[in-house]
This record gives sequence, C-alpha cells and structure tokens, in this order.
Amino acid sequence: MQIRLVTVAFNPGPELVTMCESVPAACGSAQLSVEIIIVNNGDSNEYCDELERRGCQVINAGENLGFGRAVNLGARGCQAEWILVVNPDVVFAEDAIAAMLAASQFYPRAGVLGPKILTPEGEIYPSIRHFPRLISGTGHAVLGRVWPGNPWSKSYRSHGAVDATHAVDWLSGACLLIRRLAFEQIGGFDTDFFMFFEDTMLGEDMRRHGWESIYVHDATITHDQSVSWRDHPEPMIRAHHDSAYTYLSKVYARRAHAPLRAALRTGLNARRSLHIRAARRHQSQEDPGNNRSR
Repeated sequence: MQIRLVTVAFNPGPELVTMCESVPAACGSAQLSVEIIIVNNGDSNEYCDELERRGCQVINAGENLGFGRAVNLGARGCQAEWILVVNPDVVFAEDAIAAMLAASQFYPRAGVLGPKILTPEGEIYPSIRHFPRLISGTGHAVLGRVWPGNPWSKSYRSHGAVDATHAVDWLSGACLLIRRLAFEQIGGFDTDFFMFFEDTMLGEDMRRHGWESIYVHDATITHDQSVSWRDHPEPMIRAHHDSAYTYLSKVYARRAHAPLRAALRTGLNARRSLHIRAARRHQSQEDPGNNRSR
C-alpha cells in the first residue's frame, strides 16, 4: 500500500529529520511505501536539503502559504489511498502508522484517523475534542488558563476515553491519516485559515460529507508543540485568535448571527491583546537586555 506523507516546514531544525527517521519503524511489518513530501514555506534550509538528498521531495513554496494551503499543495496529484499529514516536530512511535491503517479496516467511513498524542514529558495531550460552540468555547477561552479544570474546558477537551478507539468530532492536525477520496470530496483543507482551526474545520467538513473522524488509541506519537511557539509567540497568538474568529463566523454564519459575530470579534481581540502582553512580559523576563534595547 502506498501512502503520501505531507509535512509543512517553516525554517525547521533537526526535529524535521528526526520525524522522517521515525517513519519506517512506525510502519511496522505492514507492507507500506511512504512517499515523503516536504512543503517548505520558509527560506532555503539545510535540513530540507539533507532530506532531499535522502530521497524526500521538497516543494519550495516561495512564500509562507500557511498550513492548509501548503498541505493542499503537497497533496496535489496524489494517487495513494492515504495522505498522512504530520507536523515536523512529531516523532512516531513504533507501529503508529500501521495501527491507524489497521483501525481503518473497522471504520469504512473513516475519512480521517488520528493517534494518541503524548507531550515530551509523556503526558497525554487532549487531542480528542468536541466541536467548539458558543458556551463551551467561550468558557474554555476565558477560563482555560486561569482555571484549567473548569467544566467548559473539560467538556471541550473530553470526547471519550483515551484508551479506546472511537469516533470523535475532530482530531489534532499534528498528525492526521486522511483518506484521499474523502480529502478530495471536501476540497482539502479550508484555505480561509492561515494557521490553527483548519483541523477543526476539517472535522466539520468530513462530517458534513458523511465521513467519520476516528481516534486510534494504540497509535502513538510524541509532539513537541513548544517548538512552534517558543521563538515567535506573538504571530502565533495573532494567528490563533484570527482563525478562532474565522471558524466561529462559519459556524454562526446566518444573518441573524451578525450581532453575535461582532461580540465574538470584540472578545477575541481583547483576549489576543492580553495574551500578547503576557508573552511580551515573559520574553522580557527571560531576556532583560533585549527589553532595554527597544
């Protein structure tokens, strides 16, 4: 069986090589042929060059396309049955890809399957989630940081046991095994999202077209999410809040929802400003000299 792996890189470090090197063991004993496509959204990069010499295909986008557009570019012309979308800061556990493929045999309407995600510290990342809606999403957005155990965050992040394979609303875009037929039917990732919430929208689009999103408990990856956020938190915060509004404006798209959309925009802008100020304070505490030079 053939699989096309698509990863989106933006000035990556050695974690990109580590991810690619973990793929063979993740295939286990399954007879898989994995074509690796790296869509380079950034500058020329030594790690992309190294992997190209090893046989991976590198597509230089020439600009930062964002995540969804870059994945769609990497998936273009794919003839394989499955497209494996994975972040460059992921490491596959042994048999992880094989386990997701095995699970697909029991779910003929599986449009997308996702693994159990561990943090570098070995904790389970809450990747099984309900679709964000007004009450649960607002409660999580307002209280998630100051009161992590609040009931709205619990509801948003909890969609079944982590030790059983089952259908969910949506799955984290850190690693998604997508049926090519389903991907083509929904038109790929929604390009209205530059970064963040495109995986949530993928779940919405899959359900709308009659496909399921399946969490696979015995497929495991480790995702070092801090690699993405650590060096440039401010643009990440801006992108996250912009995409949150884009998503909610699609969910609440009726004309009668216009006042609600305006309120959501105001609330998200205020939250974004608070988070940016907090990130700047954190950076200045880590590098006081840099703060004085401004």
